[in-house]
This record gives sequence, structure tokens and C-alpha cells, in this order.
Amino acid sequence: MTAARTPAPVELVLATFNAGKIRELSALLAADGRRLRPLAEFAGASAPEENGATLIENARLKADAAVRLTGLAAIADDTALEVEALEGAPGVRSARFAGEGARDSDNVALLLERMAGVPAGRRAARFRTLCVARFPDGSERIGEGVLEGAIALSPRGTHGFGYDPVFELPDLGRTLAELDEAAKNALSHRARAARALSVLLP
Repeated sequence: MTAARTPAPVELVLATFNAGKIRELSALLAADGRRLRPLAEFAGASAPEENGATLIENARLKADAAVRLTGLAAIADDTALEVEALEGAPGVRSARFAGEGARDSDNVALLLERMAGVPAGRRAARFRTLCVARFPDGSERIGEGVLEGAIALSPRGTHGFGYDPVFELPDLGRTLAELDEAAKNALSHRARAARALSVLLP
């Protein structure tokens, strides 16, 4: 009798160079039969210009570039911080709010500057994430996640990245940066999008 063969793991490229995203997506999408590979493992990899007008356009740009380079299915996400008092800004330009090449601290500082004087009752905000998997045959799968919160008066916490230090969860009275990785991955916008996508993946 011939022993049953163990199926080869499904290889998926994480189309990002953001160490925080790689860490979170790896934890959220890990499953038996999947091998998740950061884009940086591939020679010649580079980040495409994110010039899409929407989150899904930017996510597709990143995933498609990775598919072309590697020949493998690729997963990318894009996230917007939508602040009600700023009419939905910074929105799709969240990562570049303070300009091209802005650091997280620059974006947070500009956000707090724009929110100066806005009272607690008008500081509502939400994170919206779209996760897309693009396949070499041109097909795709999409997951979306939304997290409601508010903009804190000042940064708090040392975990996470991006706007996490100023995104407060009113029910907990803590910012995302005050949660450890496991706690954040239980409820974050990216976690919700990744889980919605995960059930659609091979």
C-alpha cells in the first residue's frame, strides 16, 4: 500500500513591506496548508505607487504587482482612518496624510493638530480595511473590516503602529496601542478583514 501524500502547502505572498502588517496578517491568516511569504523574500521586489482613488484600487495595485513578480497568489490590504470632524479625512491618503514618505509620528502629529479644539463628543472615527487576494488567473477574493472608535487627545501606548496610539476604543477606554498583539488581533479592523478573507481562501 502506498502512503498518502501530504499536499504541498498553498503559497501566498503578503504584498507589503510594512513589518507591522506582516506580523498581524501572518498571525491572522495562518492555517494548516498555507505558507505565507513576505514580498521582501523575492528578488527585485518593490512597492508600487499607491495612486488609487479607493482602498480596493490600492490593495489591487499592490497585490497585482506581487502576482506579476512571483507568479503566486498575493494578499494585500489598504486601510483608511475616517474622522467625522474632518469629513472623512485622512481617508484613502491615511498613510500619506503628512506627505509622501511621512512617518507614523508625522501623520499622528498632523491629525492631532487638525483636531485641536474638537470636543470629545465630536471626535468619532473609524478604521476601514479592505484585504484582497489576487490569483494568477485574475480572480480575487475580498474581505472588509471596520472598527469604530474616537480620536484621543494625545498618543497613548507603545504597541501597534500607524494611528494606533490615538485611536481610542470608548468601550475599553484604551487606545489600540495600549492593547497587546493578541488583544488587538481579537477585534481590530485588519483582523476583521483578514478573517473575512481567510474563509474564502484555499
